[in-house]
Amino acid sequence: MSSRREARERVMKSLYAFEQGGGPAEHITRHIIRPGFEDDTATLEFAERLFLRCLDSEDASDNIITKYAENWEFSRIALIDRLLLRMAICEMLSFPDIPPKVSINEAIEIAKKYSTENSGKFVNGILDAVLVHLHDEGLLKKEGRGLVGMDSVAKRAVSSTQDPPD
Repeated sequence: MSSRREARERVMKSLYAFEQGGGPAEHITRHIIRPGFEDDTATLEFAERLFLRCLDSEDASDNIITKYAENWEFSRIALIDRLLLRMAICEMLSFPDIPPKVSINEAIEIAKKYSTENSGKFVNGILDAVLVHLHDEGLLKKEGRGLVGMDSVAKRAVSSTQDPPD
């Protein structure tokens, strides 16, 4: 498992702990994120930054999720799925060096491991629609490695706005 995958799993667990019990983010960071990353400062910094950004952008992420979770009452979406959707959206919006497809694939794989049998498909469907929306709205600010795969996103965004043939 990559250290970034482990970081994302710990962030998901931290978000879960915060959602269930609240408390200071520093306490959760100290007990869930930091252990085991003492010798890997880059991964530790990534995980802490992702966790705090997810907390800061919760309302904005939830508004986006609600818009694309058609026929799903927000409160009925499995908690782990909601947290992973928030995390992936946060990565897409706040981490310019991470390709959106990486954020989506990581969320799918973590959903398969920690959530319901159909969570991977559900998370994939929502995030694919969100990605096209963020691209169309000009909200994706990607640079360097973060641009990998953006050509296919642009093509999908254009094709989704065209009328189907008669």
